[in-house]
Amino acid sequence: MEFKDYYATLGVERSATQDEIKRAYRKLARKYHPDVSKEPNAEARFKEVAEAYEALNDPEKRAAYNDIGQRYQRGQEFHPPPGWDSGFEFSGRDFGPGEGMDFSDFFASLFGRHTRGARAHDTMHAAGGDHHAKVLIDLEDAYRGARRTISLRVPVVDAQGQVTLQERQLDVNIPKGVREGQHLRLAGQGGPGHGGGPAGDLYLEIAFKPHPHFRVDGRDVYLDLAVAPWEAALGATVMAPTPDGGVQLTIPPGSSSGRKLRLKGKGLPGNPPGDMYAVLGITAPPAESPAAKDAYAALARIFPHFNPRSALEA
Repeated sequence: MEFKDYYATLGVERSATQDEIKRAYRKLARKYHPDVSKEPNAEARFKEVAEAYEALNDPEKRAAYNDIGQRYQRGQEFHPPPGWDSGFEFSGRDFGPGEGMDFSDFFASLFGRHTRGARAHDTMHAAGGDHHAKVLIDLEDAYRGARRTISLRVPVVDAQGQVTLQERQLDVNIPKGVREGQHLRLAGQGGPGHGGGPAGDLYLEIAFKPHPHFRVDGRDVYLDLAVAPWEAALGATVMAPTPDGGVQLTIPPGSSSGRKLRLKGKGLPGNPPGDMYAVLGITAPPAESPAAKDAYAALARIFPHFNPRSALEA
């Protein structure tokens, strides 16, 4: 998937104001509208222009696009980095493609996952709109609970029509056992009310930071655990890490790579708690010395008919 330069599509600079973006879109939309245009590939160009305008006309989408676009050029291979959209605070509007819109995979990869309720109406004494943000937390905090200071970036349009990001910090209680995708409600931390109306709420969507050892599926946690050939063949008791500390794990004799050993109740806390699974992977030591080479040669003599690829030949 190629990175799309929406500014180039509209023919404006990255520093363009919201009004300049709107004028550029109207000009190009008239030029390429399929009902009137005689230009070649008018329909395709019209869709490109509409998509670029959808991304840049909305200050929130534009701020997110600008942030990730600093690291890419037009036509460059693009895959959204994990957690790229964390830390942005958005209003309650729909952050996904509009109804009936047929946007590219690139657009959907950035904005397609974010759908939210409608913005509150501006009335004399209306409550403020709810805001939403995705935050990354450590898996260990979900095991134990924690109080953390988080930083959120809020897209705003300044007096010159430029989109900027303002940062604010909040102290947040992370409850023990919180799951990925769960929302934490911070009452009164959303948009300000109107005419004395109460402020809206802020909803934080929880996601876990990538972990070097563990991966999470619901409440269950998985660990790839390396074992030596003799530990797998003869059995052993080894120390296995969990997000809440190490545990003694028994490796049954005759274990093979891919075997899952269940640690009941060692997944994410809850009622009931999840389980943890250690997925075994046999790691052979290198044959770097004459003694090690002799040991491997002895194994080859002891198991002359052993074929680890027999399943591929069936």
